[in-house]
Amino acid sequence: MKQLLVLAFLCFGLVSFGQTKNDIKFTAMKHSFGKIAQNKPVTYVFTFKNTTSAKPLIVENATAQCGCTTPEYPKTPIKQGKSGTIKVTYNAAAMGAFTKTVTVKFANIAEPVTLTIDGEVVAATK
Repeated sequence: MKQLLVLAFLCFGLVSFGQTKNDIKFTAMKHSFGKIAQNKPVTYVFTFKNTTSAKPLIVENATAQCGCTTPEYPKTPIKQGKSGTIKVTYNAAAMGAFTKTVTVKFANIAEPVTLTIDGEVVAATK
């Protein structure tokens, strides 16, 4: 019984030292552009904060669901208490409504974060 309790405490201790999605606070997870002119790219910057107790936060990658959306992310670690950004640009080439996602993978965090942009591309006015 004692061995089982010791094993349980060791496992809990290891889990508690890992980072979770709760260690990252985004100011917004979704942005709506509304109506945008065709062929005029638009950009939104998602801001997040490292709320861990001590560990730096590392963005391993950020991937868009298609080539019409381009994410840019910090390549250096974000220290505890500091903020970082994920810049997402949509090329607005195709007419019509759109919803696009960017999946952000952080080091040592199993579940990725999904950011969403949406809007409607309309004919450019002259």
